[in-house]
Parts: sequence; C-alpha cells; structure tokens
Amino acid sequence: MAIISSSLDESNIPRSRKELRLVDSKIIAEEKINKNSNLARPNSFKEFIGQEQIKSSLKIAIEASKYRKEALEHTLLYGQPGLGKTTLALLISYEMNTKCKVASAPSIERPRDIVGLLLGLKEGEILFIDEIHRLNKLTEELLYSAMEDFRLDLTMGANRGTRCRTINLPKFTLIGATTKLASISAPLRDRFGLCHKIEFYSNDELHQIIFNFATLINLQLENDACSALAKISRGTPRIALRLLKRVRDYAQVIKNTNKISLEIIEKALNSQKIDNKGLDNIDRKFLSFLNLNNNNPIGLDSIAAGLGEESSMLEFVVEPYLIQIGFIMRTPRGRKLTSLGKKYISSRNEKY
Repeated sequence: MAIISSSLDESNIPRSRKELRLVDSKIIAEEKINKNSNLARPNSFKEFIGQEQIKSSLKIAIEASKYRKEALEHTLLYGQPGLGKTTLALLISYEMNTKCKVASAPSIERPRDIVGLLLGLKEGEILFIDEIHRLNKLTEELLYSAMEDFRLDLTMGANRGTRCRTINLPKFTLIGATTKLASISAPLRDRFGLCHKIEFYSNDELHQIIFNFATLINLQLENDACSALAKISRGTPRIALRLLKRVRDYAQVIKNTNKISLEIIEKALNSQKIDNKGLDNIDRKFLSFLNLNNNNPIGLDSIAAGLGEESSMLEFVVEPYLIQIGFIMRTPRGRKLTSLGKKYISSRNEKY
C-alpha cells in the first residue's frame, strides 16, 4: 500500500530544489551518506547541548522506568526538521541501556512491514519511527493494540476460513518523531505517555554546537566567526553545521587554511549568496516580489508564478523563517511585507 500525501506537503517539493538550499533544515542526500555527519551526534544527555527542560523531564522518566524495571512510556517528539529528534531518540535508548531500531514511516508501506518490525523487538527495546504522521491508516490501526496492550490482533484467511489470531508482544517503547503534530490522528496521539516539543536553539547554544563540531573536524574557529555563524543558522543545528562545512571547504580550497576567521566566514557565505540575516537568494527574491506590489497582499500562487517556484516549496520552506524573523505576515488576502521586511529591502537597495 503506497502512502498518499497531501499535495501541499513538503514531501512533494522536488528534491533538486531542496538540495540547493544550504539554509533548508531538511536533511539532504550528502548528509545521509557522509560518515562525518554522525560526529555531531552526542553520546549522552550530558553532551547534548540545549533543550534543558526536555532533557530534565526525560531523565526523570527514564530513571523511574529503570527503578520499576519497566519499559519507558511511549514518547512523541515534535518540532521543525534539524532540531535533534532522532538524536534524542538514540540518546534515550543509550540511557535506557537498550537497543533502538530506526524506521521511517514512508518506508512502512504495508501492514506486514510494521508487523515484522514489532515481532523483531525484544523486551525493553525501542522502536523509533520518523515522520510518524505519514503512516497509512491500516498500519496505524495495528499500532493501537500494540502500544496499549502489547499485542497484535491479526485477521488471517479469507471468506469462511477467516480467523483471528492474537500475538503477544514484549513490553517495548515506541518513539515517534514528527514535524506535523496536528497531522497525527487523535487515537494514535493519545497513546503516547510522553510528548515533547523540540524548540529552536539560542545563539549561545548554537555557538557551542558549532565550536564543538569545529574541534572534531580539526578546524581552528575564531570566537567572533563562530558567533557570526550561530546568528544566521535559523536556530537549527543542522543548518549551523552545514554552513560550517561549506565555510571549511572555502577555507581549505581558496585560502589553503584550517583557521577560520570572521573575514573568511563573510567571504564564504557571500560566495553562497547568504547574507548576514541568514537569507539566501530565494528568500530575497520572495521579499523583493512582495515589495513591488506597493504593500498590497499577494496570494501564494501568484507569488509562485512570479518567481517560477513551486507554491508548496515557498509555503513550507521559505515562508516559515521569514515569518519567524518578522519580515512577512500571512493575511486572509495573501502575503505582505512587514515594516521590518521593508526596512531590510530598502537597506539592500541602498547598498547595491
């Protein structure tokens, strides 16, 4: 059974478009196969920077489960891409001293796929399902009894030969991760005992993450250069580390050095057309198009046609950060620039 997603889901955005944007928080192909990508993953809660409230809550739940010698309650982690949901799931398994099996909801196409995953679990183990909001209906319904009663209720045979079979499962923990909490059905959402939102990171936290990773990959990163990268990383560690890698490439190839100064940061980002606000060329084109319309709201489809981009890409990839920093607003009649957005465009026009 194939998974059918909404036409306005970010999963439908062409991959080529997403891979070209360094400031997109979605993971790209290079990061999936790069062996250095896992260097950034901490090995314990102590090494994990940020999300203090979530770590504190999880530590208590984990210690309580270990005290009772029970499996941890099912846990749901939600938030924007690149904030560390997968990393937290792996750390939970480490702290619980158990194995974590990782699966992605789009790859669980048939009910038998989830049955196989569940039957392969042992007592106390963790099953992590990424993008859990994309599970199809039949697969999701099998999870209900598995999560609540630790059993599978299967129907076998056909017509008069149909019979029901119940398979008992070991006590396990399901950890789900999603970028769209509202897309998860209420029956599934209610079966999670723990639910945590992963927040954006502060500049100080990103500064520490960038500095630590620079040390791991043998870069000498000056303090002001590290701060400059943190400020334009959109509160997202994945973007911060991706930008650092591109700066490293520039420094090693153009400057033949592993010492990263603020000047090198500025030149490297300029070569990628990323400014000191963390905006790239697509962001600026979006803002400039709105500025041309004398502050009248413009519909998303009109903007997409004017820029030659997919409307879904603009809605899910470009707009969120521009709204977050207060440059644009969504109105019932369309999108329009805020006073901060106008000031930004004016300053760029004066500069160039």
